Amino acid sequence: MQTFIKNLPKAELHLHIEGTFEPELLFEIAHRNNIPLKYPTVDALKEAYSFDCLQDFLDIYYQGADALLTEQDFYDLTYSYLTKCAEQNVRHTEIMFDPQTHTDRGVQFSTVIHGIYRAVEAAKENLNVSALLIMSYLRHLSEESAFRTLEHSIPYKHMITAVGLDSSEKGNPPSKFQRVFKASIEEGFIPVAHAGEEGGPDYIWEALDVLHIKRIDHGNNCLQDEKLVQEIIKRDIALTVCPLSNTALQVVKDLKDHSLKKMMNLGIQTTINSDDPAYFGGQVNQNYIDTQKALNLTKADIYQLAKNSFKYSFLPEPDKAIHIAELDAYYLANK
Repeated sequence: MQTFIKNLPKAELHLHIEGTFEPELLFEIAHRNNIPLKYPTVDALKEAYSFDCLQDFLDIYYQGADALLTEQDFYDLTYSYLTKCAEQNVRHTEIMFDPQTHTDRGVQFSTVIHGIYRAVEAAKENLNVSALLIMSYLRHLSEESAFRTLEHSIPYKHMITAVGLDSSEKGNPPSKFQRVFKASIEEGFIPVAHAGEEGGPDYIWEALDVLHIKRIDHGNNCLQDEKLVQEIIKRDIALTVCPLSNTALQVVKDLKDHSLKKMMNLGIQTTINSDDPAYFGGQVNQNYIDTQKALNLTKADIYQLAKNSFKYSFLPEPDKAIHIAELDAYYLANK
């Protein structure tokens, strides 16, 4: 089963590039930029990558991001992740990035986007991995701040496919960002949002009806509302589920209790993703492997999850068809 998963063609749809910052690379870039770290060694930093809740994680996540200053830093961070994609048979990835995390520190938007995008172009050429970018607004900041980010992004629209909403969910409902999402859609961006990770079903309803999102990031708590489940199915909205993230942040106490299989059985279209793999103990293949074991998923289940990852991506339809044909051939040869 592990071999089947590792060789499986797949896409990743929920990934924060700042959350791929492995301790070794963080130390290297911090040293290059003369940024002092609180932790004396790589091992000490690894020990700090241990959390009880979303806020604890975010605190160290933003500390790590402080080391990113130059276009080369963003290139190195992104290319390192894309190399791991190639190693895991991830054919396509949709990368979220948080401009405000960097622009609020005085780093130019152009520095962030050029570094990330240059790595995306290089990976397409060198690694045969495609990627598109999702510009995420930080929900703990104001809508005015999000509007400034949208304004910064306009000259780089050709590099960005979608907008998202992430960071501290509690107390920051999707409706807080209604106007900036409307403006983002008018600029041609596809809307997605984190909803129902810590927030309740009402946050998911708002994301659907107020922000008009095309995909739900996380969405675990949709199962608390039967009517919401039916609405998600009816609208054919996929969930980008992140199992190891959920256990690391205590959204789920034990992977054996994860609702992924229940979601699948109900007819909700789900995908498996790594979220912030450097912090949550596993790249996307590890998420597949651990979840398969915990929930006793079959090869047919794994195939369906991988198929959904292509089907509900924002790739053009001809590209989706090529990837799904490769996946179908692999599954037929190995089921």
